[in-house]
Amino acid sequence: MTEYVKLIHGDKEYQLPLIVGSEGEKAIDISALREETGFITLDTGYANTGSCVSAITYLNGEKGILRYRGIPVEQLAEQATFKETAFLLINGRLPNRNELTQFSVLLNDHSLVHEDMRAFYENFPRSSHPMGILSSMVNALRSFYPELHNLEEEINITVTRLLSKVRTLAAMSYKISRGHKVVYPRPDLAYCSNFLNMMFHSPVRPYDIDEDVVRALRVFWILHADHEQNCSTSAVRLVGSARVTLYAAISAGIAALWGPLHGGANQAVVEMLTHIAENKNMRQTVERAKDKKDPFRLMGFGHRIYKTYDPRAKIMKKIADKVLAKFNISDPLLDIAKELEEIALKDDYFIEHNLYPNVDFYSGIVLRAIGIPTNMFTVIFAIGRLPGWIAQWKESMDDPNWKLCRPRQIYTGPAETNYVPIAER
Repeated sequence: MTEYVKLIHGDKEYQLPLIVGSEGEKAIDISALREETGFITLDTGYANTGSCVSAITYLNGEKGILRYRGIPVEQLAEQATFKETAFLLINGRLPNRNELTQFSVLLNDHSLVHEDMRAFYENFPRSSHPMGILSSMVNALRSFYPELHNLEEEINITVTRLLSKVRTLAAMSYKISRGHKVVYPRPDLAYCSNFLNMMFHSPVRPYDIDEDVVRALRVFWILHADHEQNCSTSAVRLVGSARVTLYAAISAGIAALWGPLHGGANQAVVEMLTHIAENKNMRQTVERAKDKKDPFRLMGFGHRIYKTYDPRAKIMKKIADKVLAKFNISDPLLDIAKELEEIALKDDYFIEHNLYPNVDFYSGIVLRAIGIPTNMFTVIFAIGRLPGWIAQWKESMDDPNWKLCRPRQIYTGPAETNYVPIAER
């Protein structure tokens, strides 16, 4: 039996349906609000607005819970491969052994990119950011790989192409930016190992694949595979609602992820640590972060959704500690990061305001420790988030209640004003 919430305005009363999710989340359905009342709602930043009904990811910021298709992210990070996690998000269930093998074969078969695409790379200015290049290249894939006639086959092949080719494109962009020979994917290597080999192998120094580094990257990608209706995911859904190709929708997601308040946060963390190291102003930086009148923000601390410790951060911290200890890395930025973490975890201000280190704080440290250059951090994030974007796009395409996304606004400009001829102005 449907429950309702009463909306009273003057002497009129309206009944708004109450929707309850499988985890007890409640939402007031206002989809007919304007039609029935003439009103719209205003929610700047959409902090209190649900844009869709989804069965992909459950996130509880108050309790620090993150689950993909019901499975806790902690279990996936500990036991699953990235390919299993991608299959789970996109198809709604874990694959059996045969399905996983077939999926792996498809990823291998589609891992190469058209050689003509190298001309694009070679004509981007050398100063171009890898995220801008990646967004453009993903959109360009549509020109090289036209649509198939069978819709189901089209979706499956396009999904596999993206999962496999984006990894290759990212590694290519890094190699070309350094003027090095491009390394092609190897059929004998798994998804994460293949990417690391394409990034770091060279004819004069073969890359030695270390299982702890592979695991660090695998866990990073799993933890970032989806995160409910964040900025980039919402961009994918919004652009996808216009029924554009999957390539175009993913390209929009990459562009949104580029922002320093979203996917670029881990890069911003390292840049902040660099600034602290150069200026030796740790205490001043912390005090500025605590000053309400100062617009400065301490990157890598706090989260828009999580009001307790980010569950992904706990896992990433363990990975960071293991990688740093194993390789005995001596890096002043990593020392500063540890000191900053210790200060924040003991400071009453940070504790009272739920400003715990988030996943971006530790992931930047891990990526730096395994040799990923800072300007590639967000690209690595994009590869991890790709399965989530695809799953969200696919779910919206299959939604029988699909609508073109078209938010409203409250106009605050001038009332009707007559045009004044230029001679009279």
